[in-house]
Order: sequence, then structure tokens, then C-alpha cells
Amino acid sequence: MPNDCNHMNRPQRRRAGLVAVLVLAAAFAASAQDDLDALQLQAAPAAAAAAAESNLHAYVELAAGRVERRGGLSSQDGRRASLDLRYAAPLGAGWRFGLSDRLDDVHPVATGMRATTNSLREAWLGWRDAAGTWSADLGRINWRRGPAYGYNPTDYFRSGGLRAVTTLDPVTLRETRMGTGMLRVANLWAGGGATLALAPKLADGPSQGASAVDLGATNMNDRALIGVNQRLSPSVSAEGSLLLQRGTSATFGASLTALLTDSIVAYGEWSSGKSRRIDDIVLATGAPARRVQQAAVGLTWTLPTALALTLEAEYNGAGVDRAGWNAVLAGGPAAYQAYQAQIQPGQDIGSRRAWLLYATQKGLGLKQLDLTAFVRVNAVDHSRLAWAELRYHWPRFDAALQWNLASGGGSTEFGVMPYRQIVQLVGVAYF
Repeated sequence: MPNDCNHMNRPQRRRAGLVAVLVLAAAFAASAQDDLDALQLQAAPAAAAAAAESNLHAYVELAAGRVERRGGLSSQDGRRASLDLRYAAPLGAGWRFGLSDRLDDVHPVATGMRATTNSLREAWLGWRDAAGTWSADLGRINWRRGPAYGYNPTDYFRSGGLRAVTTLDPVTLRETRMGTGMLRVANLWAGGGATLALAPKLADGPSQGASAVDLGATNMNDRALIGVNQRLSPSVSAEGSLLLQRGTSATFGASLTALLTDSIVAYGEWSSGKSRRIDDIVLATGAPARRVQQAAVGLTWTLPTALALTLEAEYNGAGVDRAGWNAVLAGGPAAYQAYQAQIQPGQDIGSRRAWLLYATQKGLGLKQLDLTAFVRVNAVDHSRLAWAELRYHWPRFDAALQWNLASGGGSTEFGVMPYRQIVQLVGVAYF
């Protein structure tokens, strides 16, 4: 049998090597799922403290609720189930292995989505030297970047990471999305560090298979990212980024975090790169990419009662203005579905400008009871999307009540969503 590797060029061999690592990890994930034999759902917080000493963290989540639909349609029942698996363990001599997988089963099924979806979120092999100054990681890695809560312009590897959307909470979505196949090398020094990440093209596009590894969703183009971060003072940290992508000019990014007082933190992030406007993509206008600015700035205020309030202003130069949104609506249901398909996988904001108010309260009256809530406001058409969760914690079980409401005029972003309101009960069992 001829050896096809001999006929590969160097880039092809590099891609084949990375694919092999990821495939081996995926096989391990499949084996683990067979042993666990369960389902799970919507994103939960970190694994229970009772399992904190284990290399393996897993939870099963079940949810049931009522969906109130628009357009005179009757309300319908909704149910979800998920299995969430995370494994990380040292291998000796500075080496470490990590695996993260999620299986979601959601009913009713949103347009363009699958009822049952498996997401291999992470599968990586890592190394760190004895001094802790150099490290390297290879595989699928969920590299979350940027200090903002609701919109992260410098989070350059977020696109394509969501195979299933089971929550509206933007903080949770960053944790549960799929990572990107990459080689990442970092060097640390006192107060800062530098990171180089190489993410090659591994497929031409996303896979429709329910259990696919789906490297094409996250690795559709050759990319390289250089990031440098530095603590400028005891209370101020900054980061600069340079993203290179095949076929387009460089993208520049920067972020800053500052502790203003003992209870107030200010942050901001900014990115400048070439992109097509969302409405041009949806309507296939043929308009070329142009350099756009994207930014998010905010303040987080933590009160003595443990209530944390975040107010964030968001700007997306590739988002739609009022005229662009009217054009999308004029395109009918197909154009609206295409619009959703553009913003959801990339965790983008669709409007040109938006506001986010995010709140968390630990120990709401009871030590074990937490509140998380947010309101996102489209600053162009003034429609609103609200979400709230009350969660009670036991040692190995959580119970939660979740509610979300989409409101606005009949021609606004959130006013035309297929549903108006969702209420559901969620139970989470940790292992």
C-alpha cells in the first residue's frame, strides 16, 4: 500500500498531525460517554466543590419548562437534557492531558439546529517547564480572551464554537463552547507574558453530523495570533494582540483592566480589522469587507452585600443599523434565519450598538441561594432581552428557576424573536 504521507506538502503534514491528535482525543471522549451512559443540558456553573479533588468532573442536567410563542401561536412545552464531562490529569515530567465534552438533547428544536448534538469542546496535550516560564499546548483549546462580559471583540477564536445554544447567559456560553485546534506556546515573566498561537485550516466548513468532531466549524482558515500582556501597575493590566489570517489584512486588538477602588473595576477591549457587515452577508449584496472597529467598555461594582453589578457599552462596526435591519426584515423568514446564523455561532452582537446590565448576587437571603441576571438593550431600536436565574445549591445537586423575556416593537431585533417568554425548572446532579 503506498504511503500517502510522502505525497503531502509540509502544511498538509502539519494539519494531518494535529488532526491525528484531536481524533485520538475524540475516541477517548466517546469511550468515556459509553461508560457514563447519560444525557445533560444547559450550562451550569463550575463542578460541585465535593468533586474538587477529582481529575474527572461530570454533571447531568435536566430542564423542563413552557415556551410562550409570538404570532398568535399557542404555547408549547420544552425540555432539555445534557451530559457535561471534563477531565484533566498530569502525565509526569511537566506534561498534562485535558478533555472536555458535552452532549445536549433539546426539544423543541430551533430552526437550523439539531435535537441531539455532541460537542467535543477540548482535547489537548500540554507541557510546562520546571521553572513555570515556558509552556506549550496542542489540540482543541477553548482560549477565552478579553475582560468584557457580554461582547468580546478580542476573543478571536470564538467564532463557530457553539454547536448547541442551551442558555442565553453570555458568560456561560464562553465556558461551554468548542475550542479551536491550535498549537499555543507561551513565555511568562514577572508581571506579564507573551503567547503565540497557530490555528491551521483543517476543513472547509462546519459538519452537520450530530456527533462530528467538527474541526471545520472552528478551523476554516489559517490563523496566527500573537498576544502580549503586562501589569502596568498594581491595579492596571493591559494586553495587545495581533491576528493574522490568510486572505485578509492584519487585525489589531487591545484590552485594559483597572482596579479603580476596592469595589470598582473598569475594563475595556477594542479590535480593528477587516470584516463584511452582517446585513451584507445575510442579503448577499456583494459588498466587500472593510476595516471596522469593535469595542466593549464597562464597570463592575461589588457591594458589601456581595451583589456585583456590571454595566457594559458595546459597539460592533459590522453590526446592522436601522436601515440594515429593515432590509433584513424585508427579506422575510429566510433572511432572519440567516441573520441568527451569523450572530449566534460567533457570539456577536447583531446591532451596531448595545448595552448590557449584568448582575450576580451570592447568598440571596440564604447562603446556598444565588441570583444571576442580565438585560441586553439594542441601542438602535431599543428592544430588550432579559434573563434571570435563581439557583439553590446542595453538596451534589443544584435546583434552579430560569426566566427570559424578549420584548420590543414588531419590527425590532428582540421584538420579532419566535418566542416572547420562557420559564423553566432545572435540576443538576454532580458526580
